[in-house]
Formats: sequence, C-alpha cells, structure tokens
Amino acid sequence: MKEYDPKAKNLLIKFGITGLFLAGLFLVVSGYVVYSQFRIDVPAKHFAVLTRKTGIDLTNDQEISPDPNLKEAIHKGLQREVLPEGRYFYNCYNWDWEIYPMVEIPADSMGVRIRMYGEDLPPGDFMSTSEKHKGIIEEVLKPGRYAINAIVIDRVTKETIGRPRTKSDYIEIIELWKPKVIPAGYKGIVTNLAGPMPEDPNQLLVAANHRGPQEATLDEGTYYLNPYTIRINAIDTRSLRFDLSEGGDMMFPSKDGFPITLDGVIEFRVIPETAAQTYVTYNDVSNDQVGSTAIAEEIINKVIMPNARAFCRLRGSNTSAREFIGGETRAAFQEEFQRKITETCKEQGIEIVQALITTITPPEAIAGPLRDREIAVQKKGQYKQETLQKEQEAVLATETALIEQKKDLVTADREIVKKITLAKQEQGVALEQAERDKEVAQEELEAAKDQALAILAKARAEAAVIGFENVADAAGWKRSVDAFGGDGSGFGRYVLYQKLAPGFRKIMTNTADSPLMRVFDNFVDETQVAPRPVTPELSDN
Repeated sequence: MKEYDPKAKNLLIKFGITGLFLAGLFLVVSGYVVYSQFRIDVPAKHFAVLTRKTGIDLTNDQEISPDPNLKEAIHKGLQREVLPEGRYFYNCYNWDWEIYPMVEIPADSMGVRIRMYGEDLPPGDFMSTSEKHKGIIEEVLKPGRYAINAIVIDRVTKETIGRPRTKSDYIEIIELWKPKVIPAGYKGIVTNLAGPMPEDPNQLLVAANHRGPQEATLDEGTYYLNPYTIRINAIDTRSLRFDLSEGGDMMFPSKDGFPITLDGVIEFRVIPETAAQTYVTYNDVSNDQVGSTAIAEEIINKVIMPNARAFCRLRGSNTSAREFIGGETRAAFQEEFQRKITETCKEQGIEIVQALITTITPPEAIAGPLRDREIAVQKKGQYKQETLQKEQEAVLATETALIEQKKDLVTADREIVKKITLAKQEQGVALEQAERDKEVAQEELEAAKDQALAILAKARAEAAVIGFENVADAAGWKRSVDAFGGDGSGFGRYVLYQKLAPGFRKIMTNTADSPLMRVFDNFVDETQVAPRPVTPELSDN
C-alpha cells in the first residue's frame, strides 16, 4: 500500500475549492448574460416581432416562415406569431426581435386587413378565402387594440398612420375605413361584390350571398362590413315633397283645344319593403356610389312626372276648358288625379302620401268671361243661400223660443215636483215623530199606571201593617184592661202613673190632703193603712 501524503490531500482540496469557485463564477456570468442578452421585455400596448436567424432556409415562393407558432419554429426568417406584452427569454444568437406599438383602430373607424404572404389567389378571386392565401381578408377590425404584425395606412392617401417602421418586417397592411352609418328614416341597399355569380344573371335582385344586389335591406344603425366585399347605399325612405312646376310646365290641351296649365304639390316616399327593387330599377349608374344615394330626383323624373303628365293629357283631353273653371269639375279632377297617381306609383314601389292640385289655369281669352259667369252664378247661389239662411235663422229663432219655453215649463214642473216631494217628506217625518211621541206617551201612561198601582199597593200594605199593629195594641190593651177587672179608667191611670213615676224621686207637700197626694190614693187600701203625717221637705223637683 502507498503511504498517505498529507500534502497531496491539501492540494486536492485547493483544486476542488478553486473548481467550485470557477463553476459558480461561470454560472453567475452565464445567468447575467442570459438575463441581459436573452431577455425580451414587451411593455403594455406593444408586441414583439421575431425573426429566426438559424434553421431551414425558405423557398423562393415563401415570404415568411411557414411555422404556425414560435415553439415549433424551425425555419429561418420572419415568424407569423408575435409576442404580446410580457417578459420572455430567447437566444439572441438564434433570434432577432423588434418591439412595436399595437395596432389601434380609432372609435370612428374600422380596419380592413390585407395579407401579404401566402399562396396566390385563384383566377377571378380578389378576397382571401383561407389562411394560406394572400389578399384582402373578409373580416374587418372594429375599434380597439390588436397585437397584429401590420402597418396602418390611410385608405385615401396611402400614408402610414402612427410610428413608421425602419424595417419591412410586417406581414399585413390595415386600411382605415369609416363604418357604414344608416341614419334614421333610411334603408341600406346591400350589393355583394365578392360572392359567387348568380344562376340567372338577368334578375335585378339575386339570391342571398350571391354576387349582385340583395333583396334584404339594412335598417338604421352602424355596420362594420368590408367595403371590398359589401357595398351599402343608403336611400331615403322618409316623406318628400315637390312642386309639379319644378319638373317643368304641366300643360295639356283641353277637349276643345285650349292649352291648360296646372300646378300642384306631391308628397311621396319610397316603400321601405321594396326599397331594394326600387333602387336597382330607377337608379342611374352616375348616381351609383358609396354613401347616401339621392334617388329622389330619379324617382321624380322617372316615376312621378311621367305618371302625372300621362293622367293630365288623357283626362284633360276629355274635359272642355270651361269645365276646369267650375268648382265641381276641378274637385272631381283633383280626386281622380290623386287616386290614379297613387295606384300607378304604388305598383312601381312609390307611395303617394298626398297629391294636391293647387291651381288650374285655362287661357285668359275664355277664362275671363267664364270666370265672370261663374262668379255671377256663385253670387246667385250665395244670395239664395243667404235667403235660405235667413229663413233657417227665423225657424231656428222660433224653435229656440219654443225650446226656452219648454225649458221653463220643465223647470216649473221640476220645482213643483220638488216642493211636493219635500212636503211629503216633511209630512212623513212629522207623522213619524208624532207616532214616536204617541208611543212614548203611551209608555209613560202605562208606567204611571204601574206606579200608581205600586203606590196604592204600598199604601194598602202600610195601612194593613198599621191595622195589624193597632189590632195587636188593642189586644194588648184589652188584656191589660182585663187585668184591671175590665176597668179601663184604672188601666189608664196605671199607664199614666207608669209614665210619670220615673220622673219623680221625692214629693214634698205641706199637707196630707194636698190635691197632689190624691193621685196616690188609688195605690193603697184606705181601710188598712192609717194616714201618715207629712213632713214638709224641700224637693229636688
């Protein structure tokens, strides 16, 4: 066995400590390099565009990497996926990146996306039908922020909006358009520009989703639709009016060859349910543009004025010039004019709200005499009417007087009935009160009788008691008298003495034969008791 060498052991320890220190230092340096060089900080409202520097080369027909996401990226070049706001770590030797603000669509705009990579479109197509094709994307961007690797340009000037890029590392172009706003009272006519061709190209309106004007219309509101695929024309469906004279002189010959001119006011509107049919039927190519289409002039020139002129010429040729001066003929002409023009315009998608003829002017050569004659006839009729009115006023006055008289009679009858009714009511109340008083008096009488009987019974009872007491007293007195041998006088004296005796204690007299002493004579037997001399004494009584 080899001998143990302490120096070698110390040397090994020193080498181990040095190795650990170097390893730790390497880890610290590596961590610092990774944190400072590999870190990607994407701030708020920004995104990062990555470009791979190593990997498989792109083919000549590829603009960007075909890899769907960054985790599976194996090709060189600009990547399709971007990094949203946050912190990420990528090897700076394999990757390169740039940070840009998010795409921002203003509140009053929408964004139309144009993809700059992918396969070419099939012949005849100008819209991107899938993710693999380049071209215009049908879906638009509404107001907001989007993490899309694109530049925003003005659709008119084609100038970049926002911060310009120093690199051509974007894969889409976004054009700013205004959304389509259909005001209240309007209808939106939809024309599909990118759908399949209709089966019957001779139809004015095509089936839904086919290329051409659509039968369905849009109501008032704001619509975010791709202007490259959908064109919207807003037409006014509110009531409009115009003077017939604005469309030119309305002149036609009468039945007798005189020229007749007229003027009027027509109020109309496009029927909303058939607005699309009306639009494609009467709208000119020169007026076919995006926005609010002024179709009212087209309707006036192509629908209303031709119908108005046709009616006036046909109907006017059957009427003489003098008949147009008369009120009845003019009224009939006005009614028929409104009815006919309403019927014919409705068939063409136009609703006539009102068609009023304001003036009909025949030639002055016949208008003057006819007018004077008509005025005379009207005055004659006016006089007759005034006479009839006076007669009717007289009849009315008589009827009014009769009505007032009847009203007075009715009022008097009402007062009589009212007073009779009130008297009957008062009589009834008095009778009821008398009946109540009678009943009360009857009850009081019965109560008095009962009270009298009670008093009489009480008196009789008291008399009976007194009688019984007298009888008892008499019986007692009779027995007392019988005790005195039937001598009532003796019993009377006894009672008297009995009453008086308690009041006397001593009697002082001056003689034995005093009248006072005679009172006691009845209490002694004179034959047995000798008289005692009486000594005068003072009496207390």
